[in-house]
Amino acid sequence: MRALLLVNPKATTTNQRTRDVIIRALGASVDLTVEETGYRGHAALLSRKARESGYDAVAVLGGDGTINEAVNGLLDDAGDSPEPRDPRTSADRPALLVIPGGSANVFARALGLPNSPVEAAGAVLEALREGRRRTVGLGRASWNGESRHFTFCGGMGYDAEVIRAVEGLRGTGYRATPARYVNTALRHYLSTDRRRPAMSLEGPEVPSAEGIFLAIVSNTSPWSYVGSRPVCPTPWASFETGLDMLGLRRLGLPTMLDLVPQILGRRETLPIGRHLVQLHDEGEFTLTAERPVAFQLDGDYLGETERVTFRSIPDALQVLV
Repeated sequence: MRALLLVNPKATTTNQRTRDVIIRALGASVDLTVEETGYRGHAALLSRKARESGYDAVAVLGGDGTINEAVNGLLDDAGDSPEPRDPRTSADRPALLVIPGGSANVFARALGLPNSPVEAAGAVLEALREGRRRTVGLGRASWNGESRHFTFCGGMGYDAEVIRAVEGLRGTGYRATPARYVNTALRHYLSTDRRRPAMSLEGPEVPSAEGIFLAIVSNTSPWSYVGSRPVCPTPWASFETGLDMLGLRRLGLPTMLDLVPQILGRRETLPIGRHLVQLHDEGEFTLTAERPVAFQLDGDYLGETERVTFRSIPDALQVLV
């Protein structure tokens, strides 16, 4: 098997020694080429070249952002087109190998991989030896003439604003730890205008809804983690179904105090509340906003926008796991 390993040298939870151990282990099992990512979008470029060069697999040692880029490079070269142009099926493209190296590693953990990069590399090598592959569905978001796949979540409103704030802190040298996300979320909540909801929901087969402050779109569950504790606002979401969504029509303290205990930890039941908007297993829907709102995919802040269409892409990707 010819495999390309993409290494993010700035990944939060790895160091040079860990990377060397993983590279040697993979190199003993496959014909391995190693590339380090150097800038935003580099992983997408490298994985696209691997696909075009006929590699059998692309492995990623990095966080959810690097994995998202690699997935988009594997699936298509649509660029700013809202629709994918690559006609090949998931079986015709290189398979993905995931070795978590970020702060949250939501996609890797949703696949059932250990959060330790060394232990996850061992699990991936076992999957290689036994030929285990899993085909997973993805989401795809289209906005302002652009389009991008996501592996586990998208969001508009408050959660994307928190991600934007944390990315700003990372740019000044701070690490993106779970405690920093929680503290940033609390500070941002206190300064958020909770009187003017901006968003509305529409779609070919979904009930319309207005007055939404926050929308979490999920392709799997959990949505995120606080340390080792999962956060599950959409507990029925999975890689084998369509997209799920949780929207909030209120951001007041009573609503938040009622919701937060319902979504912390592993859950099998949906959260309940008067001000919730919920979708499950949907193929397509659109969120529009009266004013530009923050937008994120897989924990990567993508700017502000007024309209995003979310689509489910079944059986999109093969993962060795």
